[in-house]
Amino acid sequence: MKQRMRHSVAALVASAFVAAPAAASLTTFKTFVGNVGYSADGFGSTSQSGTISASVPVGATVLGAYLYTGMYDDTSSPAGTTLNGGAVSFGPNKVNTSFLSSARADVTSIVKPVIDAGPGGVYNFSVVESNSFQDGEALVVVYSHASLPEATVGILDGFAALSGDTTSINFANPLNPAAPGFFAEMALGINFSCCGQLSHVDVNGQALTRSAGNNDDGVGSISNGQLITVGGFDDPYSPANPTYDQDHERYNLVPFITAGDTSITVDTINPSNDDNIFLAMFHVSGRAGVNEPPPPPTNQVPVPGTLALVGLGLAALGARQRAAGSARG
Repeated sequence: MKQRMRHSVAALVASAFVAAPAAASLTTFKTFVGNVGYSADGFGSTSQSGTISASVPVGATVLGAYLYTGMYDDTSSPAGTTLNGGAVSFGPNKVNTSFLSSARADVTSIVKPVIDAGPGGVYNFSVVESNSFQDGEALVVVYSHASLPEATVGILDGFAALSGDTTSINFANPLNPAAPGFFAEMALGINFSCCGQLSHVDVNGQALTRSAGNNDDGVGSISNGQLITVGGFDDPYSPANPTYDQDHERYNLVPFITAGDTSITVDTINPSNDDNIFLAMFHVSGRAGVNEPPPPPTNQVPVPGTLALVGLGLAALGARQRAAGSARG
């Protein structure tokens, strides 16, 4: 079903004279900490137009909205793509060592006014692609809401390295997966995927899936231009050891966490070297750092030494004030 594009020698030589997009692994793009949640959705079609959605509760405030596109030609530009009729400005393509690429656009200015003033629920946005090499799009919306528990949303993007990537979600305090309300989930965005091509994911050294991939969000017959799958708000969690058709690219990580853990380590690899894992999203309880140290707790209490220094400072200030008063008398 998939036909790789062959580049001529002339095309390769010509590329040496233009700014070529750089190859990239999955790297941390944004981390949000607070009373935060997120929505993700995917769309792909050879018609190059359709609807992509976000699910956000009423009263929420959008912190950031990002549109991704996955392409099967690393020289193509997604310039000219629109969201709800608004022009989308994508950054430079991020490519792998072959011919697959992805690009990201900040669409907060398009999405935020609609959702912040909206009634809550599912919001539909029209998307129009600019060229036939776009397999599809992913829409990621991060929002805050006072009713949500303290949590972390992490977004990684680029391209999963062919040799594999490792991501660590790091916490200041030991985790208790049995605590009421505890949650930890991951979702992936993958393009140019169908017909048995797949990726492997391990969590804390245990197999999460051997079947990530497929074109769940593609509309119409299987063909280049609609080969995309995104773990989204309307997808159930994939079951344990899912088959290719059962894997929805949205995963519950809680069963892979042991009480006392202070990190969640995720390893991804694409043994078939032909799927583009261009997006990874994490939503976890508490304050965490994504591939970096965790932020301090909001209720952090000063250590005794710090309290003593504060006390000495206040005492010295009081003594100076008393001395000044005696001098005036």
